[in-house]
Amino acid sequence: MKDIRFSFDHTQTDQTIILSGTLDVSTCGTIWNSIFQAISATTPKITVDVSQLTYCDTSGVALFMALRSHAHDNKQHFEIQGLSPEINRLYTRFVEKLPQYPPSSSLDRTNIIEKAGHFVYHQTQDFIQGLYAHIVFIGELTAVLFQALCHPSRIRWKDVWLISEKSGANALPIVGLIGFLMGLILAFQSVVPMAKFGAEIFVADLIGLSMIRELAPLMTAIVLAGRTGSAFAAEIGAMKVNEEIDALTTMGLDPMNFLVVVRVMAALIVTPVLTIYADIISVVSGSIPLISMGYPIVTYYNRVIRAVDYIDLLSGLFKSIFFGLLVASAGCKCGLQTQTGAGAVGESTTQAVVNSIILIVVCDGIFSVMFYYLKI
Repeated sequence: MKDIRFSFDHTQTDQTIILSGTLDVSTCGTIWNSIFQAISATTPKITVDVSQLTYCDTSGVALFMALRSHAHDNKQHFEIQGLSPEINRLYTRFVEKLPQYPPSSSLDRTNIIEKAGHFVYHQTQDFIQGLYAHIVFIGELTAVLFQALCHPSRIRWKDVWLISEKSGANALPIVGLIGFLMGLILAFQSVVPMAKFGAEIFVADLIGLSMIRELAPLMTAIVLAGRTGSAFAAEIGAMKVNEEIDALTTMGLDPMNFLVVVRVMAALIVTPVLTIYADIISVVSGSIPLISMGYPIVTYYNRVIRAVDYIDLLSGLFKSIFFGLLVASAGCKCGLQTQTGAGAVGESTTQAVVNSIILIVVCDGIFSVMFYYLKI
């Protein structure tokens, strides 16, 4: 009959667990809880003596792994003594796949500065790797787009217009609301300090330049990142989880041509249109504070026309095209990289929005520097 016995040998610096008999699936469970209840978390070292074991299977090795993990969690050194060649061979196969914990004496507490350094290092490394992967993806996408534009008949234009409707026409209310509030808030915040110097009329110049050149394209792109980029990531991510993309590849259809190109082209079409719409709404809403102060609408209109020229409008539209490309590519890339699991689609969607906003801000900063040196 199989039997397993254990005993403890305690000292101030070590507690030894002595096992004897047969340690297998039928006997391991009978002593598991008793051992863990008896061991102390304050002794610097835990030793397991298995020299008296006659047999041990993977259940016994699982007990050794649990004791090893328990010792590591409590900053204790762990050691096994008396391993026979058979048990040692079995134990080694499991230990090689686990992290090798150092003794507790070499485990030092990490101070907050070191933790902050590790966090910044890993975050920077992840950002650089993600940026590199996105640049590679955009390069591949550019090649596919060029081939598609050289053969327009291969593009599924019906899907392009359908996605354009979902991403553009259906986004008019939220883009209009954001543009209206941005113009109104910026005008109200500017007219108060300018009124101290009698320069309220220059609010029209401020609204026209800031919204048309910078804020309208930027806010439109951020809205699309949260609305359209996340939708692209969720749609393609769900297809990846359901193995529909693998089915497309099996049928000889390239996912880049079949899924990504139509979405990117739709984003390139609707983003400048939505930017113009946001320009108009924001400039119109910016006139409300001046009209409330007695300035006629004609005066506001003339100031905006005098301050803003076609270069300002085209620079904002030029940036919006790149913003749309970044939003669509980030959403599609994260969707194609979706892993398996219940939360994979949610993680891809979140990553798509975060990547889109970061890339939009970085790209906007690059354009600002370029326009400054080009005196645009």
